[in-house]
Formats: sequence, C-alpha cells, structure tokens
Amino acid sequence: MKRKIKEKAIKGVFFGIAFFSVLVIFLIFIFLFYKSAPAIYESMFGDINLLSSKWNVNKEQFGLWAAVYGSIFIALGSLLISFPLGLGASVYMSELAPEKLRAMLKPVIELLAGIPSIVYGFIGAVILGKFIYINYGTLAPNSILAGMLILGIMALPIIVSMSDDALKSVPKDMKDASLALGATKWQTTKKVTIPSAVSGITSATIMGMGRAIGETMAILMVVGSVMRIPTPGFDIFETGNTLTALIASQMGEAAGLHVSVLFTAAIMLFTIVTAMSIISDYLQMRTKRKFEGKE
Repeated sequence: MKRKIKEKAIKGVFFGIAFFSVLVIFLIFIFLFYKSAPAIYESMFGDINLLSSKWNVNKEQFGLWAAVYGSIFIALGSLLISFPLGLGASVYMSELAPEKLRAMLKPVIELLAGIPSIVYGFIGAVILGKFIYINYGTLAPNSILAGMLILGIMALPIIVSMSDDALKSVPKDMKDASLALGATKWQTTKKVTIPSAVSGITSATIMGMGRAIGETMAILMVVGSVMRIPTPGFDIFETGNTLTALIASQMGEAAGLHVSVLFTAAIMLFTIVTAMSIISDYLQMRTKRKFEGKE
C-alpha cells in the first residue's frame, strides 16, 4: 500500500514538472504574440511589410527578412562546419581512442562548452575577423564567414560530447555480432554503431544548432549587425545580421511600434527553432524505421 502511494506521488510530481514545462513554453508564446500583435496588425492591414528586406526605423520601414535570412544562412553554415567535425571526433573518441586518451579529451571538450560566448566573440572579432579582412579583402573585419566559423566552433563541444555518449551507449553485443560476421571495424561503425545511435546524434546536432541560432553576443561582435541580404545571397564575405543580434542591439532604444516589431522577430526565431525540432524528430523517426527494416 505504501509502495503504491509512493509510486503515485512520484508519478504526480513528474507529471507536474512536465505540465509546468509545457505551460511555461505556452505562456512565453502567448506573451510574445501579445506584444507583437500591433506590428502583425500593421503588417496585415497597415503600411509596413515585415517580410520585406527594407529596414529604416526613421521611415518606419521594418522589414525583417534580412535578419531571418541571416539567421538561417549562418546557422546552416555553422552546421556544415560543426556536424562533420563533431561526428568524426565523437566516432574517434568512442570507437578508436584509447580509454586513457578519451578520459582526458572528454572533460576538455565539455569545458569548451562552458566558455562564455563573449570570449568566443572577442576571439572572432580580434583574430578571425581581422585575418579574413586582411587575406580575403573584405570591406570590413566583420563578415558572415566569421560568424559561421565562430558558431560552428561554439556548437562543436555539445555535438561531440552528446554524440560520444550516444555512440558509447550502443550495446557491445551488436558490434561483436557484426565483427563476427566478417565486417571490418569501419563497416561496423558505419552500418551498425552510427545508425543505432542516430537518435542521440540527432539530438546532439539540434542542441548544437539551438546554441548557434540563439547566440547573440558573438554574432554582434563578428557579423556586423547590418540589415541587408548579401549580393549574391551566398556571399559569405559580406556583413549581415540575425534575429537575435537585431533584438539585442535595438531593444534598448526602441519605442512604440519598433518594440512590437522586435517581439515579432522573437516569434520568428521561436518558429524557426520549433521547425528545426519538428524536422529533426521526423528525420530521426525515418532513420530508425529504415534501420529497423520497416521501410
């Protein structure tokens, strides 16, 4: 009887925690929508166009497309840098590195995740940005490329650490069975270990991307905070802006409709992150079904 009461109490506590977490997210969205309602109304029925690329506060031109484009473009660029490096490093640590070396590398990599973003931004602005400016002839020390590299480096420790844990959690019996059938170490890693750990690897990638797309200080220091789309659109040597940098740089001096527009930018950021999570879950489900032979 006491055990059943304890189990029900524990279930109730965990249900309450889960419900509270969902409620907080819901309330945040309601608050953002409430604050952004004037800007959305003016965009639908008034004279402003939130989806344009024109930004001029004095003329009440509040086009957010340049910041949306910059957020997605820089996040994807950082993913192209961090994902292959992170996956390769995690495979080496979990499958190839000696146990003593792994025991040394693991805490060092996790320590990198705790470095404040302002430090990364300072390094990017003082060293990386100037290097690109001097060697590639950019118009300013700030560039989208510098932002991609810095965010890729910032996301790397999260991807490496979580992917390593996911790969290590694959049962040894599955690997031994593959090796017993004549597969090489690489074939076992490629066909058995990585697909079995795809759920953890996907979660690690999304966590790393979440840090990249939500980063503020480092982006403010290296990208330039210029509200324009590069010409051509894939020019990584141009300056740019992101939604987070826009909000951080202008919220202090905003007033009236300008404030509502910045809250609309926050909703767009919230939507991008939610879409990333949905896509991640879908790809994760497809990969698991394919690995289990259901597709």
